[in-house]
Amino acid sequence: GPIRSADILDGEVYDARREKPGWDQPGFEDSDWKPVQVEEDFQGKLVAQRNEPIRVVEELKPIAITEPAPGVYIFDLGQNMVGWCRARIGGEAGRAIRLRHGEALKADGTLYRDNLRMPSDGGPLGARQEDLYICRGEGTEWFEPHFTYHGFRYVEVTGLAERPNLDSLVGRVFCSSAPETATFECSEPMLNRLMKNILWTQRGNLMSVPTDCPQRDERLGWMGDAGIFSPAACFNMDMAAFFTKWLQDVRDSQAADGRFPDFAPHPFGPNERFSGVPAWGDAGVIVPWVVYRWYGDRRLIETHFQAAARWVDRIAEKNPDRIWRNSRGNDYGDWLNGDTLIREGWPRAGAAIPKEIFATLLFANSATLVAKMAAVIGKEREAEKYSELARTIRAAFVREFVDSEGRIQGDTQAGYALALSFGMLPVELEAKAFTHMVEAIEEYNHHLSTGIISTLHLMNELANRGQVELAYRLLTQRTFPSWGYAIEQGATTIWERWDGYVEGRGFQDPGMNSFNHYALGAVGEFIHRNLLGINPDTDHPGFAHARIHPRPGGGLTWARGAYDSIRGPIRVSWRINDAGGFRLEVELPANTSGTVYFPAREAAQVSESGKSLREAEGILASRVEGEVTAVEVGSGAYAFEVSHAPR
Repeated sequence: GPIRSADILDGEVYDARREKPGWDQPGFEDSDWKPVQVEEDFQGKLVAQRNEPIRVVEELKPIAITEPAPGVYIFDLGQNMVGWCRARIGGEAGRAIRLRHGEALKADGTLYRDNLRMPSDGGPLGARQEDLYICRGEGTEWFEPHFTYHGFRYVEVTGLAERPNLDSLVGRVFCSSAPETATFECSEPMLNRLMKNILWTQRGNLMSVPTDCPQRDERLGWMGDAGIFSPAACFNMDMAAFFTKWLQDVRDSQAADGRFPDFAPHPFGPNERFSGVPAWGDAGVIVPWVVYRWYGDRRLIETHFQAAARWVDRIAEKNPDRIWRNSRGNDYGDWLNGDTLIREGWPRAGAAIPKEIFATLLFANSATLVAKMAAVIGKEREAEKYSELARTIRAAFVREFVDSEGRIQGDTQAGYALALSFGMLPVELEAKAFTHMVEAIEEYNHHLSTGIISTLHLMNELANRGQVELAYRLLTQRTFPSWGYAIEQGATTIWERWDGYVEGRGFQDPGMNSFNHYALGAVGEFIHRNLLGINPDTDHPGFAHARIHPRPGGGLTWARGAYDSIRGPIRVSWRINDAGGFRLEVELPANTSGTVYFPAREAAQVSESGKSLREAEGILASRVEGEVTAVEVGSGAYAFEVSHAPR
């Protein structure tokens, strides 16, 4: 047949001269066909697909064509995407047309492919990302590969008989076709682009498993990345079926002693080097809890509880003093923290949270979540057991790593962020630790030094503890390292590392330099929850009750968006008007309720549809909580006004 070779990493070779017209019609001469080989020793379990199929979901037309060398044409699709191309080709029989794919261009305008890790560049395996089409010589021909996919924005085409045009090729975008469930827009164009980048990155890495990247010779379901990104993922798309399926892969890959793998599926078996790592293994606890909060399905907790408990039990067994010192596998720590960045003038030490501290924080969080899971499914004894374990871990953590002034060993942004987020500190030390975290941010000139695991926690803690302006300063920062810096370098997806490309230096080490990696896109959750203001309520999973708490600041003047929950769409729109007032419109679906928070110290400052809260319909109760007023509402549409602009 015409498909001479096909590989998910390398691409496809298609010789159109060998096509067999009519092969799928009655009467075709198939006497030379041979039966398939039957595998008698297959030990797997064949099951129906549990999640949405991978489908082509969009087509992209090129926005430009360049010719960096004679006969070498580079199509720019305007967006880093995942899929393949459909090309219009013509030429005599035997003419070979080659399509090579890459995410970026070099300074001379040629295709950047160093990050594909080919053996010729010193890589272990490589992903060629090339498709070759051999013409049959019958006028206009169309080529679209069948058994491969690529991560790319740019396509280099060689071997053409004539100069191409913008209609010669389209990009075919494909992914696991989970429905998109969120919209977002605000007064800051850079943040709108960031949210688009996050969604494009998520879609490009949903390939029945949540892959880390779509281009190089890896494309694995790395669990640490999935764990921190899972809340943003659940906002952006309906991930219930996808994660339910993938968590089965996680359980299938769990070692007999309770170790979760670093990535799932896990073809290497329960091998110590690729299992048992803090944050990566902990995703086997974090993700099912996130899915439960978003969708309210207790069945997943019931199915997954024993696996999660075995993970925590193993850590406890190996670390009787409740500090996670032993058996940490490959021990990645807070991956890609500030100490890994390379740029003139950027400090190369002091950002990385000590790994024992990092591990112990994750240990405590997993014990806490397992206790909560046990409570959800009525396992009271187990809930008490793991709650007590979490308490002893917290006590050990404070004794070992925290001084009387709330300073945590290492004095890192990450250490304070995770400790505060996971409730590790006595109440009397929380404010002091938070002050130290803010000081650690100031020491980096108001930039992040956190890695992929702690960044989201730091952003959320700033917002939760009254430093909204600082959080938005980090979010909208355009100087290195920041989300805005990558966007100003042309990013249309989330980069693997803050310094994937740096002006004046160029590209990072190609051994690990993906431009389509969702971990740093976890900040999408922060934007949905704090800037737009839509929050789940753990006591009422599946958005039976929502907390609507937008936090204006950072010079932003409006935001609007929606989340299509399993109970229906939740819509929020807020604006600071010309007169200095604050208007908030909220819509909650039928058979739900919500708590709406306003930047007002007195309930009398808040009105709904021109009426006081006492007179307005649908208002169940109101109360003042420090700097904000909280209003309890039932389902329906509301238009609130606050008589002054938020400070």
